[in-house]
Amino acid sequence: MLYYLFDGLEKLNLPGSRLFQYISFRAGMAIILSLCISLWFGKKMIRVLRARQIGEDIRDLGLAGQVEKKGTPTMGGLLIIAAILVPVLLLAKLSNVYVLLMLFTTLWLGALGFTDDYIKVFKKNKKGLSGKKKLAGQIVLGCVVGVVMYFSPQVVIKEKTHNVRTVQTEQVFAFDNATGGSTTAFTHSPAHHSTKTTIPFVKDNEFDYAWFTRWMGDKSGQWSAIFYIIAVIFIIVAVSNGANLTDGLDGLATGVSAVVAVGIAILTYVSGNAIFADYLNIMYLPNISEVVIFASALIGACIGFYWWNCFPAQVFMGDTGSLTLGGIIAVLCIIIRKELLIPVLCGVFLIESLSVVLQVCHFKYTKRKYGEGRRLFAMSPLHHHYQKKSNPLHEAKIVQRFIVVSILLAVITLITLKVR
Repeated sequence: MLYYLFDGLEKLNLPGSRLFQYISFRAGMAIILSLCISLWFGKKMIRVLRARQIGEDIRDLGLAGQVEKKGTPTMGGLLIIAAILVPVLLLAKLSNVYVLLMLFTTLWLGALGFTDDYIKVFKKNKKGLSGKKKLAGQIVLGCVVGVVMYFSPQVVIKEKTHNVRTVQTEQVFAFDNATGGSTTAFTHSPAHHSTKTTIPFVKDNEFDYAWFTRWMGDKSGQWSAIFYIIAVIFIIVAVSNGANLTDGLDGLATGVSAVVAVGIAILTYVSGNAIFADYLNIMYLPNISEVVIFASALIGACIGFYWWNCFPAQVFMGDTGSLTLGGIIAVLCIIIRKELLIPVLCGVFLIESLSVVLQVCHFKYTKRKYGEGRRLFAMSPLHHHYQKKSNPLHEAKIVQRFIVVSILLAVITLITLKVR
């Protein structure tokens, strides 16, 4: 909203109005505004949640400090959602298809997570929303994202075709340090209905989902969209549930999500900048820069919520927050076409999910073979393993170390753009 206001003021040549044309300025404002909303309203929300006795019902798993958390206000994910939406609505260009897609993702998964928390808290049903209904909601979101990304005319990538001195289509100039400032022009051609994405460790740094349907010959193009949508659904379900599993210690999911959001913001900025995209030899996404505003709001919202959620937590995000954060991260990676970097960037989410899968599989296998189930980890997800082992770590130390690992993974993710 403010973007359009200052856009109109710029036409009147008013001093300072031009600032809102810069992505970097609006991104910084988004971080500050979302952080202020989280910090300012966080205490008020905690007070309201306590007054209404909207507290977490802790299941005793024999973990240190677990009983003390009983009654801690939950559904704090509403604060995260508000801290994201307000800056985006004020500072972003709302006609941008990617921004609209992210707003839909936030509201859709926020509603799904809120319904789950509502059933747990107010209906006193510890199981909450059934797994099938959650999955159905995530599949619907995946279908919407996949269809928009494939069919929307605003979703365009520009591929570098060849190096020339005279450019026939769009010119993009890259500074050449070796020649003391001379420029080299590159030809870019727009591509619609593309199923290409970024993949590390290969020369062209690109992968096309159509590769999986090439055996169909002439019909491969018709089925590549379906395969792409299925892949999008799988990614959203996996990352969303991974974030949900990670939300088991004070500040863990929030801290890791903040680090991941910083990585995504950087990837989004370079993908939407023609010069950086050419230098890194990645796909140039002309309309993606507005998403930097959303990623910045996500950073501020996570850091602000971490203030109240770090040990000892004064509020929990609940599924309202964890499902939403995971879904937002997944969709952000998909729309900037970096979803194949998720196993590295979101490595903490991945290992948490794998620890649960491995624990269940190992237990079933040993029960079938030896007559009794044996555990691979002391407890899963993985963060609980470090609480239950013979030499247990304090909850705060586990969270800090997981965040350090997440920072390392984010740096590695950025490095992969230049590793071929």
